[in-house]
Amino acid sequence: MVGANTYLTPAGTQGFAPHYDDIDAFVVQLEGKKHWRVYGPRQNSERLPQFSSVNFSDDDLGEPILETVLEAGDLLYFPRGFIHQGDCLPDAHSLHITVSSYQRNCWVDLLGKLLPAALQVAAEEDVEFRKGLPVDYLEYMGVQNADVDDPRRGIFLRKVHSLMTKLTEYAPVDGAVDQKAKEFLHDCLPPALTPAEKAHSVHGAPVRWEDGQVRDNVDLLDKATRISLLRSGIVRLCSKGEVCLLYHTMDNSRIYHKEEPKYMEIAQEHVDAVEYLIHSYPKYVTVGSLPCETVDDKIAVATVMLAMGLLMTKKNLDKYCS
Repeated sequence: MVGANTYLTPAGTQGFAPHYDDIDAFVVQLEGKKHWRVYGPRQNSERLPQFSSVNFSDDDLGEPILETVLEAGDLLYFPRGFIHQGDCLPDAHSLHITVSSYQRNCWVDLLGKLLPAALQVAAEEDVEFRKGLPVDYLEYMGVQNADVDDPRRGIFLRKVHSLMTKLTEYAPVDGAVDQKAKEFLHDCLPPALTPAEKAHSVHGAPVRWEDGQVRDNVDLLDKATRISLLRSGIVRLCSKGEVCLLYHTMDNSRIYHKEEPKYMEIAQEHVDAVEYLIHSYPKYVTVGSLPCETVDDKIAVATVMLAMGLLMTKKNLDKYCS
């Protein structure tokens, strides 16, 4: 997830109090000048933090590890957890862009998806996780008993460690990664298409997907038609129980999270064909090469994905439109 904010600061003023962010920041100076002071993390818990800090006062800070004046064309980078503050010189305004990245994208964020799912699978498949706790465990466990010399504590802790180790066997890692991917696709802006992408897709032709139907029909593509995914990273094939869903960014609102995530259900017999198209990118493949049982299925998959704006053809799409 990458974002960009533009900041205009009048001469002789300061926008924000000292703070650190939950993102890695790239500051690009466009106009004027800005005086920056950057401070390293004050303690281990502030290194690569998950959340942004409160505002600090100068009394909370030591000496900066970097003090500099950015001028037009300069770039400043600081990672998550590095406290920073910028102020304008008395004789110059400042205009800069801050490009932010890596928000909520660390191992703990993935594990936050993974562990609840692993517990659910383990509870369903392994009776060890469903066995009752010792009837007397409240007598020797808990903070009030932390310093008690009781052999039952060691047995209890070893059991917990054993179950935690065993839990990794039930961890649906790919499923947790797909949850992160779905969130990312929901965050994304719709792709800004190039003229070539428009000319070779429904985005520049009299064809559209509306209310579950193809409008201004595309003539049935034949086996020799060469097709490709429109853009890398705009789709994600995920499973939800027995159902396969193809999440995509094509119809995302330009207002952040104004609408629910966009997806279409993929019939089981068409899943291999969709995976084939995803993994073939950026190469063009023929409709006839899609791994479906029948030619009709091959053409059906290509037609629906083309009409939804997820594919483009090797030749200008006007060739196929009536």
